[in-house]
Amino acid sequence: MPCVRESIEIAAPPEEVWAVVMDPCRLGEWVSAHRRSKDLPELPMDEGESFNQTLCLAGKSFDVAWTLLESRDGKLAVWEAVGPRKAKADVRYEFAASNGGTRFDYVNEFEVPGGPLKFVAGGVAGAPARRQARKSLQALKRLLES
Repeated sequence: MPCVRESIEIAAPPEEVWAVVMDPCRLGEWVSAHRRSKDLPELPMDEGESFNQTLCLAGKSFDVAWTLLESRDGKLAVWEAVGPRKAKADVRYEFAASNGGTRFDYVNEFEVPGGPLKFVAGGVAGAPARRQARKSLQALKRLLES
């Protein structure tokens, strides 16, 4: 299963980082692949709540349904994402106090569909996903440190 792991140090307290990343209305401020969201729940999100997002990776737009599986306020969020053709991802956000700020760890494990689409999805889920994750985390850092 392809996996993207990225970490970043942000000069803001974990509570502030949490508030931004856990607000689906703010995804456009820092997620580079984000195009739009809909069916947004009220905040704070509770475990089991969902929303829908349109993403664009490697020039391909697709819709993803996100469900919050686990939430430990300011420390951990575990998401399940279901995309086209039964593509799935398990995404984990971990937050830890570090050097007066926050260490934010992002882990995204993909299950790409089989058959001929596996090669297309694998290309989108590999290097392009890594680049987008790095770009998004840098944008999050700029947003929170400005």
